[in-house]
Amino acid sequence: MNTIFRRVSQNKYKLLMILLLAMASVVAVVLQKAHVIYSHENDFPSLVRNLFLAWIPLFFAVPAYVISWSRKLIYLVAPLFMFVWLIFFPNAPYMLTEFQHLRLNAATAPLWFDVLMLIWFAWIGLLLGIFSLYLMQDIVAKAFHPVIGWVFALAVTIMSSVGIYLGRFLRWNSWDILQDPKPIAQDIWGWFRHPGSNLKAYGFTFLFTLLFLFVYLAFYTFGKVVQEKGTGKKV
Repeated sequence: MNTIFRRVSQNKYKLLMILLLAMASVVAVVLQKAHVIYSHENDFPSLVRNLFLAWIPLFFAVPAYVISWSRKLIYLVAPLFMFVWLIFFPNAPYMLTEFQHLRLNAATAPLWFDVLMLIWFAWIGLLLGIFSLYLMQDIVAKAFHPVIGWVFALAVTIMSSVGIYLGRFLRWNSWDILQDPKPIAQDIWGWFRHPGSNLKAYGFTFLFTLLFLFVYLAFYTFGKVVQEKGTGKKV
């Protein structure tokens, strides 16, 4: 029992982060419902569903992180959670692409309200992705080496950008990888076979990777700044 309380105390800010994201998600859903009530139209039908999908990576990242506390289980059970997490991870940063719906909106509600609503959803998705990636990177870093952890984070960022492109533009879903991965693999292979015809895919993947990596590094660095301040070092 003392071990449990000690672990909870050591990870109290991680638990607080989950609580804050949950509260923010409630606010986002309320805003979407308010939009429907005001405009009598559901101009953003997939927002709530995509927000739920954005939570799935964290649902697997947290158990994997808890399992990693045991050196015996970290190499046996954690990889299974990490595999499922990787499949669903793109659903979190995918929320950033919801701004595309603004140009399709019939302006039945004030534009400023729609912008603020989409910011809520996009930031929650982004933070869910950052937080779950941080937990997974920490697992890899502890199991192997911090450098391997950063290689893992970079690889996941690139793969998630590919996954977001597949979902936004080619309309593939995460569960399609489990049900029938062959057509998805053929689409990706087509990028390499015909690079000139897939410049959009290359451009989106590169720019989104750059964006997410910058935001992730910014949050990571800010955390270290706060940590340095807490230890009394000059920043």
